[in-house]
Amino acid sequence: MLDAGAQLTAVEIDPVLVDVLRNRADLKRATIVAGDARTFDYATLARSGKWYAAGNLPYYIATPLIMQLIELQRGPQALTVMVQRDVADRFTAPPGTAAYGSLTVAVGYAMNVTRVLTLEPAAFSPKPKVSSAVVQMIRRTEPAVRTRDLARFRQVVRAAFAYRRKTLANSLALALRVDRHSVEQALRSAGIPTEQRGERLDLADFARLADALAEG
Repeated sequence: MLDAGAQLTAVEIDPVLVDVLRNRADLKRATIVAGDARTFDYATLARSGKWYAAGNLPYYIATPLIMQLIELQRGPQALTVMVQRDVADRFTAPPGTAAYGSLTVAVGYAMNVTRVLTLEPAAFSPKPKVSSAVVQMIRRTEPAVRTRDLARFRQVVRAAFAYRRKTLANSLALALRVDRHSVEQALRSAGIPTEQRGERLDLADFARLADALAEG
């Protein structure tokens, strides 16, 4: 990439690895930043136009960092990340499965997601205790669904999975602090059974529901 003229910025929190990267001859034209990927100012990258992100993400930062980048104004056009396999499962899970949740919906709203490959522990040294997967997310030219209020849509998605053992009506009423009668009216308006559970809804269902709740 560097030989082709690309600008490369690498963010690394481990000071030992920072020194290794800064001393590599093939990375002399790269910018090596010693810092935390969770607090790095990504807006500086966006000012130069379209940009892309890639990385091997530790389990404990994978989800919040990916959501930060996806929801960032002028965020990356594509993300290619290696994460634990169970996290990758959540990105690509279909409705009605145990892995399907608010993360699935939020990522699917903005990105086209493809699992590139799965890596078993034997692929690494030392061997980790879990399998990993590489996932590519390419930003959609238009969101997967249209909704009147994106902030409300995101609130409704999170609320729908806040109490997974409860029905959608109960979970929404509790998490959004809205009376159940209003929630049931919104569900009926959106064409969703009042006893349905959040994991059964697809992106279009959530968009209709969020719009119906926004009207209430």
